[in-house]
Amino acid sequence: MKRVVITGLGTVNPLGNDVVSYWQNLIAGKSSAGQISRFDASRFRSQIACEVKEFEPLRYLDRNEIKRTDLFSQYAIYSATQALEDSGLEIDKMDPFDIGVIWGVGQGGMETFESEVEQYVKGDYQPRFSPFFVPRLIINMASGMISMKFGLQGINYTTVSACATSNTAIMDAFNYIRMGKAKVFVTGGSEAPITAASVGGFCAMKAMSTRNQDPLRASRPFDLDRDGFVMGEGAGALILEEYEHAKKRGAKIYAEIVGAAMTADAYHMTSPHPLGIAAAKSMELAMTEAGLSSDQLDYLNLHATSTPVGDISELKAVHRIFAQSKNLKLSSTKSMTGHLLGAAGAIEAIVCIKTINEGIIPATINLETPDPSIPEGLQIVANKAIDQPVNVAMSNAFGFGGHNSSIVFKKIY
Repeated sequence: MKRVVITGLGTVNPLGNDVVSYWQNLIAGKSSAGQISRFDASRFRSQIACEVKEFEPLRYLDRNEIKRTDLFSQYAIYSATQALEDSGLEIDKMDPFDIGVIWGVGQGGMETFESEVEQYVKGDYQPRFSPFFVPRLIINMASGMISMKFGLQGINYTTVSACATSNTAIMDAFNYIRMGKAKVFVTGGSEAPITAASVGGFCAMKAMSTRNQDPLRASRPFDLDRDGFVMGEGAGALILEEYEHAKKRGAKIYAEIVGAAMTADAYHMTSPHPLGIAAAKSMELAMTEAGLSSDQLDYLNLHATSTPVGDISELKAVHRIFAQSKNLKLSSTKSMTGHLLGAAGAIEAIVCIKTINEGIIPATINLETPDPSIPEGLQIVANKAIDQPVNVAMSNAFGFGGHNSSIVFKKIY
């Protein structure tokens, strides 16, 4: 099996429209939440979200690309372009069939779907739909558009496993390179879910925070007063590359992926197993594949979304595997970015990679009164980032339907 490294990063998310600003705001402990501006949310229980600010698609997309794509695809192209530029790959000198795109999207073109159906309902008897309705809507268009923009003719598809989606995409790309079926992948995920139907649907499930008068403090994983997640949007992109290929061209290498695993709760449509049994197995399998013992993990970016059940379930899973670890630090950066659904795993993979490169661990902000049911001995970095060398980091991402995923990143020497 071939080794797989990360050689490029890109993002657009509520904390920043590039990796540098994203990281700076994470370390500063800034919340990106505010009142929803995309539509009138006054009739909903939750009226807050973590929106992307000052997005300028023309920086990386032309006008025709913008016209033909939903926002989730625009975010995908935007972040992927950054990552490819960061990688220094000379695509025109490579065999285009050696470069693939595996992208993750959970919901797809919700904004497109809502606007087109609304126009149809309000319109006359002649059905009027845009010829771009279907292409803008379908979730695989993000990977398709990235491949078209850069002429990438290798393996190309989109994964979906709810909020574990980006991790699924990254581990698929990891496995294809290990098997020698590609030299490079553009991978990650994007989501643009801040729409009336999407917000309304999650509100109906009572999954979202209703701290409408205090949005900056609404996303508060592990806090006793947490009341649900805050929706976010955006994208994260990683360039995965076969190690010898990267080494030969003198690429900058951020980290190596050394293990990845998925399991299923087989328990409930939307609720995690309360004991976190399968989630624990996902982490255990990923560490085993990496050839590492539990005490070698330095940082774990938790899925923790700020829901009453999910946060503690995950911590119970962590305690099953890492109870004896003395060095492991935990945090949930969703406290600052909100929950990007299918794109969450991608931007949190970037967090793990940056901790390895910078030796700084971002905090879980808004953790004022820790839930007393948190298992003893777990070290959650609360409210302020800390300096600590990180050689091995893990990113968890879990999704409705009982999908659990864990990816292990390691410093490369």
